[in-house]
Amino acid sequence: MDAATRAEFRALLTERRREAERDAAIRQDALGGVIAARDDPAGGDDEHDPEGATLADEWSRLEGLRIGALRELSEIDAALGRLRDGTFGICVRCGAPIPVERLRARPTATMCVPCASRR
Repeated sequence: MDAATRAEFRALLTERRREAERDAAIRQDALGGVIAARDDPAGGDDEHDPEGATLADEWSRLEGLRIGALRELSEIDAALGRLRDGTFGICVRCGAPIPVERLRARPTATMCVPCASRR
């Protein structure tokens, strides 16, 4: 992989990392609001409200989204590490190059398409 392509992926991954950090922070803030609402003795009992999702449902949904954003951050950091150590774009299973088109679609990919499909 040439220097220009590595720079392209470094920029792409850096931007995606910013977005994932923002998403994780938004989810954490929203989760804080749900926690505060659950702790509110005046308005925290929504378990019997037939009109919509309960606070427990919302908490579960937001926690899943927050965990997903943190997982994405971890995958992005690993990809940036591979860029630094020169292993970015090399399949961890067979050692073949991962096509640039695949990396553009999924820059955190660690396997080529044949190996990923066998998994």
